[in-house]
Amino acid sequence: MVIRVLIVDDHSVVRQGLQMFLALDPDIDVVAEARNGAEAVHLARQYKPDVVLMDLLMPEMDGVAATEKIRQELPDTEVIALTSVLEDKAIFDAIRVGATGYLLKDTESDKLCEAIKAAAAGQVQLSPAVAARLVREVRAPDSPEALTEREREVLLALTRGLSNSEIAAALFITEKTVKTHVSNILAKLNLPSRTQAALYALKNGLIELDEIGL
Repeated sequence: MVIRVLIVDDHSVVRQGLQMFLALDPDIDVVAEARNGAEAVHLARQYKPDVVLMDLLMPEMDGVAATEKIRQELPDTEVIALTSVLEDKAIFDAIRVGATGYLLKDTESDKLCEAIKAAAAGQVQLSPAVAARLVREVRAPDSPEALTEREREVLLALTRGLSNSEIAAALFITEKTVKTHVSNILAKLNLPSRTQAALYALKNGLIELDEIGL
């Protein structure tokens, strides 16, 4: 399956560089480019990409606001935040509104492609150091609904970093059923993304750190 990508950055040289890198991978197709957050939301509605590479600091509408709007309207579209500086607040804000993860703009092209493919496959990728910092910032939802045993199994698997296909194989269910369970988990916990669900699980003891090797 070819992964459809929307690139969002207010600098044309960055967009061109990303386009050049991604064009080398036959599994990735850049369907559109946006210069600001407002344009990103418009193009996301139009193209319904699998993954959005989202700059955070932009005119008209910043990347955090655009990410929140895209995730609300297009829950099947994953967003990866792009930043030139590893700034805690920007990262926390992006994750809070639904970004799957974040990358620095100097990320090697092969790592960038790997991150895009992981996001499209439904993987949560958190290093122990990043997870420990982010867990402290996660807001616990008000009165979350109880998860079923199967939903907890799916939550454990995605917190461990398994892809949708890997979860399906492990639990002997289809990928479509995995996606349904993930949607139900996010709805019950009132959270915008898999990454938030994984962080919530760690913070609230649904999943123990040693269960995912942290």
